[in-house]
Amino acid sequence: MALSTLDMFSVGIGPSSSHTVGPMRAAALFTDGLRADGLLSDVGRVQAELFGSLGATGHGHGSDKAVILGLQGARPETVDTDTADDVVRAATGSGRLLLAGTHPVPFTRTDDVIMHRRRSLPAHPNGMMFRALDAAGTVLRESTYYSVGGGFVVDEHAAGVDKIVEDSTPVRYPFTTGAQLLDICRRERLRVSDVMLANELSWRTEEQLRAELLHIWAVMKQCVHNGCTRTEKVLPGGLRVPRRAPKLLADLEATHDETDPIRAMDWVNLYALAVNEENASGGRIVTAPTNGAAGIVPAVLHYYDTFVRSGDDDAVVRFLLTAAAVGILFKENASISGAEVGCQGEVGSACAMAAGGLCEILGGTPAQVENAAEIGIEHNLGLTCDPVGGLVQIPCIERNAMGSMKAINAARIALRGDGSHKVSLDKAIKTMRETGADMKIKYKETSRGGLAVNVIEC
Repeated sequence: MALSTLDMFSVGIGPSSSHTVGPMRAAALFTDGLRADGLLSDVGRVQAELFGSLGATGHGHGSDKAVILGLQGARPETVDTDTADDVVRAATGSGRLLLAGTHPVPFTRTDDVIMHRRRSLPAHPNGMMFRALDAAGTVLRESTYYSVGGGFVVDEHAAGVDKIVEDSTPVRYPFTTGAQLLDICRRERLRVSDVMLANELSWRTEEQLRAELLHIWAVMKQCVHNGCTRTEKVLPGGLRVPRRAPKLLADLEATHDETDPIRAMDWVNLYALAVNEENASGGRIVTAPTNGAAGIVPAVLHYYDTFVRSGDDDAVVRFLLTAAAVGILFKENASISGAEVGCQGEVGSACAMAAGGLCEILGGTPAQVENAAEIGIEHNLGLTCDPVGGLVQIPCIERNAMGSMKAINAARIALRGDGSHKVSLDKAIKTMRETGADMKIKYKETSRGGLAVNVIEC
């Protein structure tokens, strides 16, 4: 199995990669299968059941809305985020679902999209079952899917081992551990981004890859802009959390104090807050590597573009390639799913990815890049996933700002050393996986522990 940079970064919709993007993709996969096998016209009703973390926090994450959109043919990459809620309301109000965008079936939201708050499927905390019935109520097809983090979806045949993309494409420099990656860099005298670039050429040309990655960067920049210019005063959901990015931008532009030695910190906070407020409101974001941690990579890349070197497309491409190499190590050897290992798998992984990417484009050696990534995850170990009210708002939005700062600091610490250190990235990732396994389920995206139960009103 091989993973691409574009598996780690994809354009999607908020607020959650595992709870919104994944269910939308799973629903679309189910209807695609019905259409491909000539069953679509025979369907008289369709049902979806969401289990585990999806059932427990799905309403706050928009999982039910995502399923309704996916069943009607919507895709996370292209769905109109401004009209998505209207489409869901229309299906709910009319009692009719346009399956795969073409075939109308009766629809009752409370009966046909069921959230099981206390039931789980065996292979993964984010389980879904879809069922298509004919007009007489006979089951035509029933399928189980798991959303395993970062928007990746697998069916029941692959689940249990966290398989992502069954891709046997041979790559030039295969690696599954940090040690293997460093060995390749030393032997071939390559940077981490060079190794990733060589592997990417197994799927696409360098020109195609560059265009895709610069498109990812363009979406990140647009997301920051959108988050800074929204006129809504509060985020959707019962918590009524105020939007801070527009006011913070106005304050920073008004003061513009060049004598402040750490003014960059305020701007990095702004970038991360803007992205995650967009994510929390269901806007267009880049999954990096998840939605809950989507603000860290763009905030750190904006930091470089604003305070180090502006408009350097080559550096952007190298940053994303290096960050993806780090992300692949987490995906291969642990998890990026908050429902599986807590927020250490989301913000922790994103922090390590951004730290590694920044370190390379600031001139770091492969050993320093690996050190930066290790520092990034080491100081997020044990981080729980405890969204208040099941919404990706508190503590998630601020947590991205803090993770961005950690990533920048991790890169700077690593650059001051020679790359040698006691704890390897592989050992830190192994520790994260073991910590996640030991973590009580209430601290893993169920909203049954931590701040989620101790913060009742905000």
